[in-house]
Amino acid sequence: MPKTITPRPRTAVGVDGPLVSLGALLREWLPRQRWFAGKDRPVTELSVLSVTELFPGCLHLLVHASHAPVPTPGGTPPPGDCYQLLLGLRENPVPRLERAYIGRAVEGPLAGLAVYDALHDPRSANLLLERLRQPGAAGPLRFEADPGAHLPGGLPPRLLDAEQSNTSIVYGDAYILKLFRRIQPGVNPDLEVSAALAAQGCTRVPAPVAWFGTTEPQPATLGVLQPFLPDATDGWTLALRALAAGDDFTGEARELGRAMAEVHLALAEAFPPAGPGENGRTAEAMCARLDAAAHAVPGLRPFVPGLRTAFGALATCDTGPAAQRIHGDLHLGQVLRAGRDWFVIDFEGEPSRPLSERRVPQSPVRDVAGMLRSFDYAARQRRPWRPEWARRCREAFCAGYAARAGWDPRKKHALLRAHETDRAVYEVLYEARHRPDWLPVPMAAIKRLAVWGG
Repeated sequence: MPKTITPRPRTAVGVDGPLVSLGALLREWLPRQRWFAGKDRPVTELSVLSVTELFPGCLHLLVHASHAPVPTPGGTPPPGDCYQLLLGLRENPVPRLERAYIGRAVEGPLAGLAVYDALHDPRSANLLLERLRQPGAAGPLRFEADPGAHLPGGLPPRLLDAEQSNTSIVYGDAYILKLFRRIQPGVNPDLEVSAALAAQGCTRVPAPVAWFGTTEPQPATLGVLQPFLPDATDGWTLALRALAAGDDFTGEARELGRAMAEVHLALAEAFPPAGPGENGRTAEAMCARLDAAAHAVPGLRPFVPGLRTAFGALATCDTGPAAQRIHGDLHLGQVLRAGRDWFVIDFEGEPSRPLSERRVPQSPVRDVAGMLRSFDYAARQRRPWRPEWARRCREAFCAGYAARAGWDPRKKHALLRAHETDRAVYEVLYEARHRPDWLPVPMAAIKRLAVWGG
């Protein structure tokens, strides 16, 4: 079961008051947010774990949304999750903040005040940047910064709309602040990994400039500020442009493979490899995830026997490259191209998995498989589907990776097939829950991997 921040038997002084005012509003508002993980499980209880007045008119909250447990094969989901909220309070709603409006508190200490998502308010976003510029504490919150970095003030904020699991603000096209919405105890890999790679001199990953976290109810990372690449374009957008124009993308894919190999080599230096991978245990975990996904998505069930052969082959094949720290959720949307260079971002890993699991050393083949699946996704965005385009990009990426890494993913067929199958199973579950119209994309891969075996 994932480790989560859960309520204490007793709440701290001052915590219960805001819940009286905000409870009903948040129970209705939270499930509508893209980053809310429990959309398929009704909220049964809402608890405020901590509340801090970050500055006048803005409250920082950690709230725990409880759900009725739903047992599934492979484990029972946690009974709830902790979320980070920044709530603005005003006497009256403001027209320019209409999208951020949550409602009006009708009882408790905040009765009569209009409540909104403060990250949509430029004033709140600016004051948050000021807190990052001046390291220190605000209640249980701790603000820290790289002592060698100069962070200017007065940068105009711009809230990004594209994200699913977090919220990001761009400041003056110079910095980007990612605020984690779903909070788990411990250091978030997005901070831990980017800081470690910066110490290694790896320039493929933007280094953290400032960050903040909490000490209560358990230590956890809440947000990270990094340099923003204003002229960069993400790999997903570039791939779709190439497809729409009928252009070849193999050159870009090959260079991306080299860049990813460089990042893996730097990760192996920053975090000593754990030794040979434990394929048997990995195969068991993959089978458990397959059973859980098939339980939730009936259309997956006919392919379970064929998919299991991929995991069975993994248990008996050579271990391949040493297990090490990896990206964990690699796809074309997690890489940026600025000029001739590729950069890798978002080392948070799959938000649905426990933080402790995301920090465990794993085979770098998992990252390779994630990118190969992403090329397939891009090729299937419009009809007619372009499987040959995807095949060429996959080959080019692996060739570029092999040239820099010193080993070729294509020669680790059983290992690569198992990880690609595991990724496709994850995609089926995700699309079924969040984007049903996209479900045919991973299901096409499931049919290929289960029947053809490659």
